Amino acid sequence: MDNSINREEFLSYLRNIRQASELTILSYRRDIEQFGRLVYGKGDFDDWNRVDVYKARTYVVSLQNEELKRASILRKVSAMRSFFRFMVREQMVGKNPFSGLTTPKQEQRLPKYMSIKEVGKLLDAPMIYWREAKRLETCKDDESADFAAARDTAMLEIVYSGGLRISEATGLNLDDIDMLSDIMKVKGKGKKERLCAIGGPAAKALRKYLRVRRNRTSNERSQAPLFVNKYGARLTPRSFQRNLKFYLQTAELPLDMTPHKLRHSFATHLLDAGADLRSVQELLGHANLSSTQIYTHVSAERLKAVYNKAHPRA
Repeated sequence: MDNSINREEFLSYLRNIRQASELTILSYRRDIEQFGRLVYGKGDFDDWNRVDVYKARTYVVSLQNEELKRASILRKVSAMRSFFRFMVREQMVGKNPFSGLTTPKQEQRLPKYMSIKEVGKLLDAPMIYWREAKRLETCKDDESADFAAARDTAMLEIVYSGGLRISEATGLNLDDIDMLSDIMKVKGKGKKERLCAIGGPAAKALRKYLRVRRNRTSNERSQAPLFVNKYGARLTPRSFQRNLKFYLQTAELPLDMTPHKLRHSFATHLLDAGADLRSVQELLGHANLSSTQIYTHVSAERLKAVYNKAHPRA
């Protein structure tokens, strides 16, 4: 078989069967040509039966020598693996040299988190924002502003105090909160339940919100939602995130600081203060310890930064 057509047949398959975009097809073409150029010294290389696992490894090493990011290397290797998978299926070649190839692991992105000072500014922001809204008369009425301020302050405090996901916070019901012991029952992923602590400031904010809530709605059933909107229905994550943008502006914090970064901050601050990893895992509701270990890298990076800045022989 004329191997020179293999590449064009593969690209035609991507275009017509896989419905890939022209940008994707161009990317595959470049990756295939780069393989030939780096391994065999010719971009129009077409003798694919000559390629074995050793040549595939040579390609990976060559990409590493080009100082490409690991994500780029993984994408290029994936492209070559797909190309050979197609040729094996079409009986153009006998084997896929990229099928069992060990590739560099994807870089682990460290979660972004807020400093304790930044968290404090954000937690204070709802009260400041709605107080200013009342002063400027940009809100519907003072009662609605007071309700939103109390509710959103309690929500932020609860998320940071317990390391909750925003969906977990909005999913809380009145009977999930035990104000005598300052404990809340949280339903996480897979409907798994865990107990989370309500810290002192969070408990204070929550008690204030519950007083305002009683004046706002008559729905005090145990299964009633804890956090409600102005109509008494359960507050949605989207609605809260919309208000969060205003609070970030008020606190002069970056607008990409999502509620989930409060959860990251919760874990990071606990580990920085000496909490053990297993306890943080249980508080976060992680099924595997490996999911929690990412926060140890965050703490380690912070310690290294402090060391490099402070040590005379760093």
